[in-house]
Amino acid sequence: DQEQTFSSVEEELRYYKDLAEKYKAKLQETQVELEEFQASSRDYEVELETQLKQYETSDRELRSLLGRVQSENDSLQERLSQVQRESTRQVSDLQNQLADVTASREEMHRYIRELEQSNDDLERAKRTTVASLEEFESKLNLAIERNAFLENELDEKEALGFMVQRLKDETRDLKQELMIQQSVHKEEQTPFPDNGTSGLAKLEAAYKARKEAQAAAAAGVAGANAVPCTPARSGSGATDSNRIATENGGSSSSKLSSNGAAGTGVPGCQTPLTPSARVSALNIVGDLLRKVGTLESKLASCRN
Repeated sequence: DQEQTFSSVEEELRYYKDLAEKYKAKLQETQVELEEFQASSRDYEVELETQLKQYETSDRELRSLLGRVQSENDSLQERLSQVQRESTRQVSDLQNQLADVTASREEMHRYIRELEQSNDDLERAKRTTVASLEEFESKLNLAIERNAFLENELDEKEALGFMVQRLKDETRDLKQELMIQQSVHKEEQTPFPDNGTSGLAKLEAAYKARKEAQAAAAAGVAGANAVPCTPARSGSGATDSNRIATENGGSSSSKLSSNGAAGTGVPGCQTPLTPSARVSALNIVGDLLRKVGTLESKLASCRN
């Protein structure tokens, strides 16, 4: 420590007095700690003696336990040797069994390979059979579709046949009506004889022939529509007008045509066809006949 310098003796006395008090306090604390340490040391000594006694007791117990364990160890070693001998015998038996199982396993593997080979052969045969069956089914379906198509063609041909027959009848009626109207037109242009029997007889004969043709056509076409009454009524109106003209001693062409138009006023009948409508009807009949011929040629080629 550095040397202290004091200004007076009192100051130096106070300093050393304080220092003495401090050391005295430290001494007292040290004595207290020493007493506490001695007390704790005595406690530790008692505790250690107690623990020593316990350890000696446990040592004696452990020594006796060690003797018992050694005796048990000897017995266990003897048993272990017996178990080893028994396990050696069992291992040899298991090895023999393993050899037998290995041989049987190889035999089973060989049998499985043979089964797999036969299974592959059967699968190939199955695929071949399925392919041939699918080909046969496709051919059968094509044949069924072709038969259905041919049946549809036959049905269409039959329907077209009925339609053509009906149109032929209508065409024949239109031609007869045209001939009657032409004859009527000629009769109108030429003066009638005094008795008026020759033109009227011709018109009545043509009208009867036309009626008979219509009745025959209606009876011959099954399931077809009824023959329209327009041409018949037109012809009837024409003959009625001719009769009126004959009885009156010859009338003008305008009066004859007006009477013919009035004769068509029967319920359910239409007005006479115009020449353009008749021409279009004839064209339709020609087209239908050509279509029927084409269908017949197609059916003939399909049958071949």
